[in-house]
Amino acid sequence: MSNIAAQGLTSVVSVTNISVQAVENYFGQFGRSNRGQIQMQETTSCGSGVIIYADDSVLYMVINYHVVEGATTLSVTFVDGETYEAQLCGYDEDSDIAVIQVSTPALSEGTLSQITVVSIGDSDELVVGEQVVAIGNALGYGQSVTTGIVSAVDRTISEDSTFATYIQTDAAINPGNSGGALLNMEGELVGINTAKVSSTDVEGMGYAIPISRVWDLIQSFMN
Repeated sequence: MSNIAAQGLTSVVSVTNISVQAVENYFGQFGRSNRGQIQMQETTSCGSGVIIYADDSVLYMVINYHVVEGATTLSVTFVDGETYEAQLCGYDEDSDIAVIQVSTPALSEGTLSQITVVSIGDSDELVVGEQVVAIGNALGYGQSVTTGIVSAVDRTISEDSTFATYIQTDAAINPGNSGGALLNMEGELVGINTAKVSSTDVEGMGYAIPISRVWDLIQSFMN
């Protein structure tokens, strides 16, 4: 298990999204109401991504779309703690999947020596009770590892999305884990963790997007 976690950490990145959002300003100078006035405010959110391809020119990472939605600036922090600017390549809002990229020549030799491309597994082969490992940037504190089992496959949890079947696991998946890796015991990527569909009212119910269901979509973004 520790070997899988150690290898997986080299394939998972932390992603920071800086965006500008419109907010309503309720109070003005000396307490006078400014209700109805809109101001633009810069916000920062965090998530995770998984390295799925690299060559001499570009490195691609898959992530949840909701992590990068509305971004004016994206940055990626690798396992060595180094941070680089990233660009959005493509996304599908319904499946909550996006691909971002970093220029390989921009990476230092130190970073290149410590990162790896994840092996892609077959999520259709998952069975209930199988052990899995979840890796991500939980709560924005940095990369962390949780373990659990597959609680259910083809779990339907939403009626307002065209993509509504997920892998359910009891491995802890918290805000910031979104876009991180769900790995099988071969260290292969079988799911993209998502905290968007989780609830703080329950415990032991995390969800991941099955990688086999979205792999063709991911490849289309890279191409």
